[in-house]
Amino acid sequence: MRKSILVTGGTKGIGRAIVQRFAQEGFDIFTCARSEQDLLTLKAQLESDFPEIKVIAHPADLSKREEVQRFAALVRQVGLPDVMVNNTGIFLPGAIHDEPEGNFEFMMATNLFSAYYLIREFVKEMITRRSGHIFSMGSIAGLTAYPNGGSYAVSKWAMLGMTKCLREELKPHQIKVTSILPGATFTDSWAGVDLPIDRFIKAEDVAESVWGAYNLSPQTVVEELIIRPQLGDI
Repeated sequence: MRKSILVTGGTKGIGRAIVQRFAQEGFDIFTCARSEQDLLTLKAQLESDFPEIKVIAHPADLSKREEVQRFAALVRQVGLPDVMVNNTGIFLPGAIHDEPEGNFEFMMATNLFSAYYLIREFVKEMITRRSGHIFSMGSIAGLTAYPNGGSYAVSKWAMLGMTKCLREELKPHQIKVTSILPGATFTDSWAGVDLPIDRFIKAEDVAESVWGAYNLSPQTVVEELIIRPQLGDI
């Protein structure tokens, strides 16, 4: 029976690279993003390149709990994913003391609450099945404080804490939990920055790391995977 992966925010950057990597291995794909057109483009490309797999792609704004639940219901109609990658996220720069009103609520809802609610939609069935691997996309910003990180950094520290708690809860149920903590990765978030591309991590390298962590033997888990540019943080 073919395995499946659910990747939120799967149309761009790291999410898209993960979708591509697992599609190459014959996984069925569940994904979502805010842009319906981007999803249609991704779905057409995957179905062309990998005609043997099933691709379920639906628009959803996961900063809204009701859309998390709607997307989960659509996935559940097809099946329970073997792998989950909570990748949805947004970065809005600003300092805690003077960032625009609403930054905190919006980034916490998008970067943290989306993962919390989506995990709760599927984890009880994973426990019953006694298998699954949950990845949470954190950030170096969730390990190292820096100026102008603001609510984004707060959300990523919280994501790491949540993932650590989840790891402890799910150990006895044979469900693996991994925090992915990448540094500056060349995605749309860095568009327009006056730095050479080779100063950044490749999104494909993050995807390869996720694939490698997934493929360990059942008795072994990568709890945290820190990925940095070779020349250090930007």
